[in-house]
Amino acid sequence: MSSSLDAIVIGSGPNGLTAAIVLAHQGCSVRLYEAGSTVGGGLRSGELLQPKVIHDHCATVQALAIVSPFLKTLPLANYGLEFAHPEAPFGHPFDDGTAVVVERSVEETARSLGSDGKAYRALFDPLVAATDNLMKAILHPLAFAHPFLLARFAVNAIRSAAGLAKSRFSSERAHALLAGAAAHGLLPLSRLATAGFAMSLITVAHSVGWPVIRGGSQKLADALAAHLRFLGGEIITNSRIDSLTQLPAARAILCDITPRQLISIAGDKLPINYLRKLRNYRYGPGVFKMDFVLRDPVPWRSSDCTRVGSVHLGGTLAEVADSERAAYEGRLHERPYVLAVQPSCFDSTRAPSGVHTFWAYCHVPNGCAIDRSDAIERQIERFAPGFRDCVLARRAMSPADLEKNNANLIGGDIGGGANTLEQWFTRPVARFDPYSTPVSDLYICSSSTPPGLGVHGMCGFYAAQSALRNSLANRKHKL
Repeated sequence: MSSSLDAIVIGSGPNGLTAAIVLAHQGCSVRLYEAGSTVGGGLRSGELLQPKVIHDHCATVQALAIVSPFLKTLPLANYGLEFAHPEAPFGHPFDDGTAVVVERSVEETARSLGSDGKAYRALFDPLVAATDNLMKAILHPLAFAHPFLLARFAVNAIRSAAGLAKSRFSSERAHALLAGAAAHGLLPLSRLATAGFAMSLITVAHSVGWPVIRGGSQKLADALAAHLRFLGGEIITNSRIDSLTQLPAARAILCDITPRQLISIAGDKLPINYLRKLRNYRYGPGVFKMDFVLRDPVPWRSSDCTRVGSVHLGGTLAEVADSERAAYEGRLHERPYVLAVQPSCFDSTRAPSGVHTFWAYCHVPNGCAIDRSDAIERQIERFAPGFRDCVLARRAMSPADLEKNNANLIGGDIGGGANTLEQWFTRPVARFDPYSTPVSDLYICSSSTPPGLGVHGMCGFYAAQSALRNSLANRKHKL
C-alpha cells in the first residue's frame, strides 16, 4: 500500500468506483474502502436461491451505463463487460390480454399507438436524435451543458407525468405507457417533473435499449474495479468505516454514502447548521423486492410481454398514479404498481438450461415492515395466470432487508433520496458545489448528490472534479 494518499473513497457503488477512477486517471494515489466482501453496492449479483442461478441484488437494467457521458468512455469491454438486449425494452400489459410495447424503433412503437402515433413521434423523434447531448445536459449537476436543448426538453419534462400524458395523448394505452415509465421515479405522477423520468427513460429505450449485463450486474462493478486497479488504485474490501478517525491521512475523502451515514461517520467534524440541513434531507419511498427461480418463463397472457426485458404491471394511468401516491404518502395499495424484470430470457448465462431468474418489486412507504409478497404475486398472476405454478423458489426482501444488505438503501429507498423537483438541485443541501462540505477535504459522491438515482456514475464523476479543483489542485502527480 501507498505510504501517503491523495484521496480516499468510502463505498464501492458505481459512483464511488467512478470517483476513484477519475482521480486515479489524473495521477492521484487513491484507496477505496468497501464494507462488503465484494465491490458494487447496488450492482452486486450472486447465487441467492439456488446454485448457478444468478440474481442481481438491486439494479439489473443498465441503459444509463451505456449513455453515461463518463462510463461510456471507459474500456470496460476489455474486462469482459457485455450487454444482453431483449428484443424490446419494456412492455405494459392490460386486463384484456393485450399490451403496449416500447420497441427500439420510435416508428414501430408509434404505429402500435394508432391515433396517438403522430403525437408520439413528435415527442420522441427529436429527443432520440439528440440522445448523447441530451444525456450530457440531464446528467449535468447545474444544467450548464447544452442549455438550449435542455430548455426544449424541459418544456414537457417539467410537467407532471399525468398532465403530459393527458395533454399529448388520447388513448389509455399511451397514457399507461408513459405512466409505467414515469413510476420509476418513485413519486406521485401528479408531481412536477415526473414527466421527465418517463421522457428520459423512453428516449434511452429507443436510442440504446434497456439491456442487462451478461452474467449479472456484478460484472459491471468488477470491470470498473479492474480498471481502477489498472490505473493504480487500491481497493480494500471487508472494511467498514464507522468514523473518519479510522482512516489514514489523505488530502481528500470522498463518501459514496447518503446524508444519514455522513452524519454518523463525520458528524463531529461538521458544523451545526450543515448537520441540521442533512437531517432535513428527505428520503423517498422504499421498495419491497422478490426474487424468483422459475421452471418456465412467466406465462404472460400477452405474448408481446415475452419479448421485453422489463414489464410494468399496473393497468391504467389512474391505477398506477394512485399506487405511487399511496407509497409516497405512507399508505399501502391493494394493487400496487409492480416493476418486473426477466433477465434470463435474454441472458442464458444467468441460469442453467430449463431454469429462469425473475424479480419484481413494488414501492412501499419508507421503512415499511409489512410483507407485500402476496400483493406482488397477485399482480403478476393478474397479467400472467399460472405464474405461481412456475415458481421453484422465492425470496422476499423488505426495506429493512435491503438496507441491511446495502447501507445506502435507507428505509429501502433505492434512489438515495426523494427525487422531488425541489430536492433535485439541492441534494444533499443547497450549495453551489453540492459535492463539497464545510470540511475542506470532505466530499459526498453518492446518488444523494446531483444528478441523482441511476447507474451512470456521474455523481462520482462530478464529486471527483470538485476534489481535483479544490483539495487536490496543487498535488504532485505520481505519473
